[in-house]
Amino acid sequence: MPQPSYTNLYDVACLRKGGSDVVESLLPTVATKVHLSGLGSDRYLAEFTRKVFQSGFVWRIVNNKWPQFEEVFWGFDIERLLMMPDDMLERKASDPGIIRNFSKVKTVLDNALMISDTERREDKSFGEFVASWPDDDVIGLWLFLKKHGSRLGGNTGPYALRTLGVDTFLMTADVEFFLRENAIVDSGIHSLRALKATQTYFNDLREESGRSLSELSRLVSLGVRRNQIPE
Repeated sequence: MPQPSYTNLYDVACLRKGGSDVVESLLPTVATKVHLSGLGSDRYLAEFTRKVFQSGFVWRIVNNKWPQFEEVFWGFDIERLLMMPDDMLERKASDPGIIRNFSKVKTVLDNALMISDTERREDKSFGEFVASWPDDDVIGLWLFLKKHGSRLGGNTGPYALRTLGVDTFLMTADVEFFLRENAIVDSGIHSLRALKATQTYFNDLREESGRSLSELSRLVSLGVRRNQIPE
């Protein structure tokens, strides 16, 4: 079964959304490697935390409370957080200004440690580590976060990376539908087999079109079903 080409994806998206101007306005932007390298480790930890709390919850509520999260966790200062005693973490988890979910609050410390350990092992900032990851193997970065981080598997880590500006496709419900409909994947969507097949397909599309993985992922989602889950 031939896989849909970039031209086919773009034409379908334009047909469904009312033209190329509309489609182009809906495509995400990608941060430069310079920006990702210079982004503080606290910002990576902050976005990981935001996405952990948004997972399975109303995103708007988390966003409305985010200034309190920043205050309670000292702007996600990693060194300060890692010196925090356990009983202080428990007190922070009961702060009414944030969402009081201790299992998710614990990920702040766990992921701070993951970032700190990565920086020590790689002898570079976490931003430099992310920026230097091979563009054609973004699933490798997903798997790194899943293995070494806390609650960053599934779509949580990838969504955080996309928000930070990392060039990545996303496994939304619409993208999954497209991949299965076109026999690109035939296993669990987050299985290594499915991830590799999806990476290969998007890499081929990028080579064909010159578009980013983020743009291509959005184009796929714009061309199928009802675009149920926004990227």
